[in-house]
Amino acid sequence: MTWIDTHCHLDAPELAHDIDEVRARAHQAGVDHCVIPAVAVAHFGAVRDLAHRFGDSYALGIHPLCAPQAGEQDLRELDWALAAHASDRRLVAVGEIGLDFFVPELKTEAMRVHQEQMYRGQLVLARTHGLPVILHVRRSADRLLKHLRELCPPGGWKGIAHAFNGSLQQAEAFVALGLKLGFGGALTFEAARQLRLLAKALPIDALVMETDAPDIPPWWLYRTAAERAQGQPQGRNEPAQLPRIAAELAQLRGMPIPELAAQLRHNAASALPRLAPLLGPQAA
Repeated sequence: MTWIDTHCHLDAPELAHDIDEVRARAHQAGVDHCVIPAVAVAHFGAVRDLAHRFGDSYALGIHPLCAPQAGEQDLRELDWALAAHASDRRLVAVGEIGLDFFVPELKTEAMRVHQEQMYRGQLVLARTHGLPVILHVRRSADRLLKHLRELCPPGGWKGIAHAFNGSLQQAEAFVALGLKLGFGGALTFEAARQLRLLAKALPIDALVMETDAPDIPPWWLYRTAAERAQGQPQGRNEPAQLPRIAAELAQLRGMPIPELAAQLRHNAASALPRLAPLLGPQAA
């Protein structure tokens, strides 16, 4: 029984000082594969090197939080990188891309327009290079869906709507376009009632598991603002937490954990087809 973390930022500075131990703990916990998405052009080399170092896979893209510093030149560099590494079997998607209408400085009209230009440009590159997408979805599901529909390639999209937290209607719309929905530490909070209902109600073949490490810690790592003010550090999320997070999903759905692990593995390979040969027969 093994797991795939379909979204973790192993290149994040919070993990840099003990990255070998982080990946070793994941392996010991049964997480045998991680997908490492880039967030900016400057990170492309790091995510590629880490994927090859640990036998994982990676995606190349420009995160909406990095959109203010990015422009047409970044899109050209992404296009070049996707072409230059087209034969790299560990390059599995374009990501992390998308829209963020939660962060205040990204909500101005000018920045919303710029984000959507960067997002559309990257959807075009994903379609051109025949790659799935890994999407950042925060207060932006309807706009993401609009552009996905307008730029949909023949045969539909492949990929993952990462850290999904929208409505059932929005979830069904992403799935109808060919995407899987990423669930992680947020679903472990009992207060996240809508998210837990979605994780329970959606078809099991629509889901994949992720940590978004070092972010989105599960409840057992989370520290409130008051606790942090008292000097307790926020718990750092790691891929090794994924099996425990998945156990909460198994409990919500009333599924045996081995059955859930096998299904999620299959789902990940369906969302990101280049994963399948990296995962071996278990991905079938």
